[in-house]
Amino acid sequence: MSSANWPASTESSTEVGISAAESGWRRWFPNPRELYRYRYLLQNLVARDLKVRYKNSVLGILWSLLNPLLMMVVFSLVFSVLSNQQIRQYPVFFLVGLLPWNFFSGALIGGTVAISGNASLVKKVYFPREMLPLSTVLSNLVNFGIALIILVVFLYAFGLGLTVHALWVPVLILTQVVFTLGLALFLGTLHVFYRDIMMILDVVMLAWFFLTPIIYPLEQYEQVVTLLGLTFSPARVMRWFNPMASIVDGYRTVLWGTTTGAGPAGMDPAYMLRTMVIAALTFVVGYAVFNRYQYLFGETL
Repeated sequence: MSSANWPASTESSTEVGISAAESGWRRWFPNPRELYRYRYLLQNLVARDLKVRYKNSVLGILWSLLNPLLMMVVFSLVFSVLSNQQIRQYPVFFLVGLLPWNFFSGALIGGTVAISGNASLVKKVYFPREMLPLSTVLSNLVNFGIALIILVVFLYAFGLGLTVHALWVPVLILTQVVFTLGLALFLGTLHVFYRDIMMILDVVMLAWFFLTPIIYPLEQYEQVVTLLGLTFSPARVMRWFNPMASIVDGYRTVLWGTTTGAGPAGMDPAYMLRTMVIAALTFVVGYAVFNRYQYLFGETL
């Protein structure tokens, strides 16, 4: 990808709406009044995304439940055969990590192509362009919410149930939505100008899956190691540089617990605050890039 392909920075705008030259807080955050004004459009976009996803499918939205359950069965069997480490209630352990990841993966991939995939709408009608990635994130959030119902059933079936620590779940969901939307806005903007982004993202998501503690506990890598002359704790590095590791570990802590415990445990507020700050910064940067170049979407697509 050559830097010559990147749109030139200019202060003029060819679209109605927020111009690239606009300053103040609206450069960094969406306009809440405008989003509220177009709230029915957002509802229709979310509904359309859900209908298209399960069109001509016999089971429909039930696939949002069957897919993680089938993966849980496969990974549980593989883990029990290949791993010497015994993790209590491994099906629940795996499911608690997989569901947030499925939400993140589906929302990010869908959000990346949301703008370019709606080229005709972008070129013909004015509306807040951020609604396209946002609608994809929200439609995946609906699937995530349905899947969480099944997770609760499994928690009680395995004798864990819900504890007071589950009150952290809404905070984790909000943090994940903010982080995912920020990335979707950033990558969605890049995808308008560089279609190679999706090919790169496919590879990145595969690596990201294994660098996130979904099939293994994060505590397993707390021990300090030395690599290329550097001494560090892999778990600590993942917590700092992989927000999804912190988010998945958060869900697992409050719903399943830790490898040394017997059930759900409390979250460290400082640990959660750091993850929330990273998510917020990701959103601010993602929206700033999106807002800076959105005026070129119509003429580029």
